[in-house]
Amino acid sequence: MGLRERLSRTSLPPASDAGTPSAPASTAAERNRRAPAYQQIKLTLQRQLVERIDAVRLTIVDSPAGRLQIRELLEQLILEENPPLSQEERRQLVDELEHDTFGLGPIEPFMHDPAVDDILVNRCDEVYVERFGRLERTSARFRDDAHLLQVIERIVSRAGRRIDESSPMVDARLPDGSRINAIIPPLAVDGPALSIRRLKQRPLAMEDLLRFGSLNAATASLLEAAVTSKRNILISGGSGSGKTTLLNSLVRHISASERIVSIEDTVELRLEGQHVIRLETRPPNIEAQGEITQRDLVRNALRMRPDRILIGEVRGAEAFDMLQAMNTGHKGSLTTIHANSPRDALARLEMMILMAGTNLTSEAMRRQISSAIDIIIQLHRFPDGVRRVISVCEIDGMDESVIKLQELVKFQSRAGSPEHPGHGEFLTTGVMPAFVEELKRAGLQLPALFAHSAADAGRLAHVDSRGTR
Repeated sequence: MGLRERLSRTSLPPASDAGTPSAPASTAAERNRRAPAYQQIKLTLQRQLVERIDAVRLTIVDSPAGRLQIRELLEQLILEENPPLSQEERRQLVDELEHDTFGLGPIEPFMHDPAVDDILVNRCDEVYVERFGRLERTSARFRDDAHLLQVIERIVSRAGRRIDESSPMVDARLPDGSRINAIIPPLAVDGPALSIRRLKQRPLAMEDLLRFGSLNAATASLLEAAVTSKRNILISGGSGSGKTTLLNSLVRHISASERIVSIEDTVELRLEGQHVIRLETRPPNIEAQGEITQRDLVRNALRMRPDRILIGEVRGAEAFDMLQAMNTGHKGSLTTIHANSPRDALARLEMMILMAGTNLTSEAMRRQISSAIDIIIQLHRFPDGVRRVISVCEIDGMDESVIKLQELVKFQSRAGSPEHPGHGEFLTTGVMPAFVEELKRAGLQLPALFAHSAADAGRLAHVDSRGTR
């Protein structure tokens, strides 16, 4: 879409409640920006910008030079019109018009705020962001549904996707790696909806998780040892519990000499090794053809001589192929799964195996799972935004037809402090991990506390209520 067309679409008659997220709604400047007079000034400048755009013969559109030319032209138009606005409001007006032209409109400032993890647009006049694990409503508003739809189309087109009535929902990622999901009418009854999961420019390392209190030093050492000794690890947790964050921190402990193949629906893993192949699924085209699923990529990965296979999130029939890969020499593979407990994670894996169309009995499926998965890490997001490792379990074979789980570490919330639900201690259970001997052969050691007997098991460390952000 050309710049002139983009500006013309931006010039639709505005509603009186448009605003920006840069100031609280209670301030006088914010009230002025929502006033009809302010919106009329903005609409006038938009129309004049469309008229002037050919006169300056702008050849560089969405680039630093193009943005600078647009800002200079807008500042010149404001000087000529001399609207009754303060200097702060004039600067804000230029920013808004630039964001409407090139960026994401009223939510553009949030994309530059390092404290914002999620941007959730429920409707054109209802925008939430998540900061430090807490959702808060903002004063940002789109002009109307057409304005929001225009921003969604701009995002989707940059990602090489399309969205319209025949394809009314899309998953994609922005150039900075942020994951987006958009859904529009007729599926979205109240108007277009947009969700953006921002990708941090610097992924959190294990040291960051220790500082936030998401786990303690002994638990971190246990997980690092599990990765180094090539345990197959399943990271379980609810939505937004920090599964991908933990996975990103664990893969840093994989040797640089190992060949890694990662498979994701939307690329989120930040793999910094030298021998890395990243694969991403492909949705069907407009003719409902050409889809490449995670299962297709897992099967292809097996022919690429990987040392480890990483799956961003296992959610379907690819679970069966993943377990087979883990059982046939691809040790040290890691993946995540949506589940509320380690036992629920195992039940979900069984359901996914059934989705693959296999005729395995329940016992055969469980034996497949128990021989493939070594460690299950359970994450939980507390009501105050805390994200923490609450359990580390080891699979210890089968007991008749039931998979045996042995808990190595658990997080015990402190009783009597409902106002601080994240306060508590990490406790050992006294169970010796089964891979200790392999660690010794590799010249590695677990923290001494894990070698204690059950009678000596006890408190490892006190942590506060801060969590992964």
